[in-house]
Amino acid sequence: MTIPEREARVALLLAALGTLSACGGGGPGSATPAPTAAPTPTPAPTLTPVPAPGPPYDRGPAPSVTALEADLGPFAVATLTVGPSTAVGYGGGTISYPAETSEGPFGAAAVVPGYTGVQRSMQWFGPRLASNGFVVIVIDTLSPTHNAEARAAQLVAALNQVIAFSATAGHPLFGRVDGNRLAVIGHSYGGGGALLAGTNNPSLKAVVPLAPYYESTSFSRLTVPTLVVGCQRDVVAPVSARAIPMYSSIPAPVSKAYLELAGGDHLCVETGNGNKAVQGKYATAWLKRFVDEDVRYSPYLCGAPHEADLRGSAISAYRETCPY
Repeated sequence: MTIPEREARVALLLAALGTLSACGGGGPGSATPAPTAAPTPTPAPTLTPVPAPGPPYDRGPAPSVTALEADLGPFAVATLTVGPSTAVGYGGGTISYPAETSEGPFGAAAVVPGYTGVQRSMQWFGPRLASNGFVVIVIDTLSPTHNAEARAAQLVAALNQVIAFSATAGHPLFGRVDGNRLAVIGHSYGGGGALLAGTNNPSLKAVVPLAPYYESTSFSRLTVPTLVVGCQRDVVAPVSARAIPMYSSIPAPVSKAYLELAGGDHLCVETGNGNKAVQGKYATAWLKRFVDEDVRYSPYLCGAPHEADLRGSAISAYRETCPY
């Protein structure tokens, strides 16, 4: 995406979300968005329970800074498309998964774009996480203007279908997914959706909201380990009005972190934008630590490698509840 294209898209989101008067923080006087709601009112969706294989869940070789910052991890990746007519409860998507089965079953993650976004805007997460030992579905929503509640429901629907694929003999995903080790990731309104999905589904293992937007910033009922990612120069969802208060509202006993990407605008986490070495490293390490329960990744979130990152220029702010 070129700089003029990014600027035009940010302007469109500002207009759509009604935040032109709230660039310094979404106060009581700012306008609120009018997104499309879910097609029909439904109860808060929950994940379908499945039998739990036991630990250990370590997948792949021991991590290093070089490996975590690389575009791809140690696993070869295969992909498959879920068309809109096949998808159940969401708008279709692309699944990236480890091509081998010897270290499976693997944890799974669902990724949703933001308001007016489509799956290709978040597609980089598929191969990045799958090559590090996860089954990842990046989805389209049933409507690009769906609200955060609808995006939360569609994240859960996508995970449930991935689990169903893994239980279907003859399907390419057969036997590859551990349905008890699941995560949700979302951008903008999708970030709000990820936070809501985590609140409604405490069995999830990790939540990663990216430049999150939601009308409320209170997530005091969220108990799932959460990595909140903010973009320093975001004027659509300013970190002072969205990401930081959302992070702060999560109860202190919960494992959580706030990562702020230096110089980034609202689209800094999308495909082709921003520092993917840092973004990919922290997203991967978070899922490895909490979805795979792999303590080999703890130093990259709390230890010396993490402290080295904070001395660099890519991260403008960081908060955490270490150790974990």
